[in-house]
Amino acid sequence: MAGGITDTGELYSPYVGLVYMFNLIVGTGALTMPKAFATAGWLVSLVLLMFLGFMSYMTTTFVVEAMAAANAQLRWKRMEKRKEDDEDEDSSSGVSDSDVLLHDGYERAETRPILSVQRRGSPNIFEITERVEMGQMASMFFNKVGVNLFYFCIIIYLYGDLAIYAAAVPVSLMQVTCSATGNHSCSVGDGTKYNDTDKCWGPIRRIDAYRLYLAAFTLLLGPFTFFNVQKTKYLQIMTSLMRWIAFILMIILALIRISRGQAEGHPSMAQLSGIRNLFGVCVYSFMCQHSLPSLITPISKKKHVNKLVLLDYVLILAFYSLLSFTAIYCFRNDTLMDMYTLNFTNCEIINIAFIRYFLGLFPVFTISTNFPIIAVTLRNNWKTLFHREGGTYPWVVDRIVFPAITLIPPVLVAFCTHDLESLVGITGAYAGNGIQYLIPAFLAYCSRKDTQLVFGSGTINKHLSPFRHTFWIVFVLIWGFSCFVFVTANIVLSESKL
Repeated sequence: MAGGITDTGELYSPYVGLVYMFNLIVGTGALTMPKAFATAGWLVSLVLLMFLGFMSYMTTTFVVEAMAAANAQLRWKRMEKRKEDDEDEDSSSGVSDSDVLLHDGYERAETRPILSVQRRGSPNIFEITERVEMGQMASMFFNKVGVNLFYFCIIIYLYGDLAIYAAAVPVSLMQVTCSATGNHSCSVGDGTKYNDTDKCWGPIRRIDAYRLYLAAFTLLLGPFTFFNVQKTKYLQIMTSLMRWIAFILMIILALIRISRGQAEGHPSMAQLSGIRNLFGVCVYSFMCQHSLPSLITPISKKKHVNKLVLLDYVLILAFYSLLSFTAIYCFRNDTLMDMYTLNFTNCEIINIAFIRYFLGLFPVFTISTNFPIIAVTLRNNWKTLFHREGGTYPWVVDRIVFPAITLIPPVLVAFCTHDLESLVGITGAYAGNGIQYLIPAFLAYCSRKDTQLVFGSGTINKHLSPFRHTFWIVFVLIWGFSCFVFVTANIVLSESKL
């Protein structure tokens, strides 16, 4: 995620790219969406989900446009560099003054042709062939303040991600193991509300069990922050397979319960008090902008990439709606868990023990594989933020300080709270808002400006966003800043009432 141009990797078809994007977007955020739907009301939730899906699609096209502009500029700089090298070779080969003058005249004509080349329809200058990460695009199109703000936003988002992961795994383990002992057997989803001070095993309280699991999670996965971790192809296949089995099982089980007349949910139409968390959860659940360079660049045919992305968003919107509506009509609002999988660990919902434990422990398997990767990404972003040209870090700073400041803050947050809905809501509403709305809008604006300066106003970016009018950029910026104000005001008012 931190800047730099990396290898594109093996090319794949547009439809494989569609599947990869679907898998990337539909993740942990989807598991917290049913409760957010229930607390905000089904009508408000559906309208907000559709609107935020549309906004996310718009900013995705902004990022694709900026990627094409970045590729064009890198390609043009290489062309200019080759011309300079050729000039140096010619000047050292003993050519006459008249030849130099003629050559200079030719070169001056050749510094303009990018316009005429574009008018002749050259397909190459804006082709997305090199993977340019968002950090590199920020360095190309933003000033120094903009670059620092970009990295600040990315770092805060990754901290939120790690805090959510660090809390989700111990919460799932606590709920499953504490409910499988004593009088709590099979009772996670039966409507019984447990306090953190309730007993888990003997004298051990539920909050104690949670913190023990958090400590074990940190000791087992924390050391990976100090090393380099690569996500293997087989790990991706395994986690994707588990994710889809879990999601399909939950939808089918909820539909079966509803069809048998055992549904207990009576969701309200609108509850304005739940909008704050719903907003954050929806933003978090549509997050993909920071990973688009890795997804889009290897697609072999990018002619209809915006239509492909639109199809993905329509499918994701339908999936989120199906998952959330089956949940809010199957379960009462007060029984929906922060992590939706935990609602299926009740014997009354499913009497097959293997499926109960599979769904209850599903977040443990998938999140545990992602935690080291996100941690290493965050560590590398810290290094990039403070890196100075030609400088190197002392061993202690590189191997101890950066990993420590990566690992300790999210673990402390998870130690203090395991309210997953709030963690996801705040991460999405603040850092997610910046990454999903503000940064793509500024990238589109600055890349268009730079493209006009370098190539001239007549040059057309072949991957120009369908939302090409400046109005849409202004609209996204106003919306993003308004969301900051709304969420902050909502939090302040909620706290003052307490």
